[in-house]
Amino acid sequence: QVQLVESGGGSVQSGESLKLSCTASRNTDSFPFMAWFRQVPGQGREGVVSIGRFGHTTYADSVKGRFHISRGGPDKTLNLQMNSLEPEDTAVYYCAARVAPSSNAYGSLREAEYDYWGQGTQVTVSS
Repeated sequence: QVQLVESGGGSVQSGESLKLSCTASRNTDSFPFMAWFRQVPGQGREGVVSIGRFGHTTYADSVKGRFHISRGGPDKTLNLQMNSLEPEDTAVYYCAARVAPSSNAYGSLREAEYDYWGQGTQVTVSS
């Protein structure tokens, strides 16, 4: 079992920045890949960005050039730096981890690829 805990959500104005963090209950070095997803009421989860075990990243077109994913610290905390935020970025943001072995070392924006999820953190961007 792996627990994922997100932090850093909040309310900002359009154009401002936020940084989300995701802390896992154990070291993430062995995880094939991790990702950030987001969800707005009435819609399914949307893959925002994933990062593979060796650092390969995949971004959704809607956030390219504005969001940056990284892993840092001794336990490889997963971070999401969100810049130039827009009202359309308003959503609950979820951290996700693929823990089961996978031949895919690059990551995925497909929800079904992930084993574990955090509880989510709300990001609200007002115009």
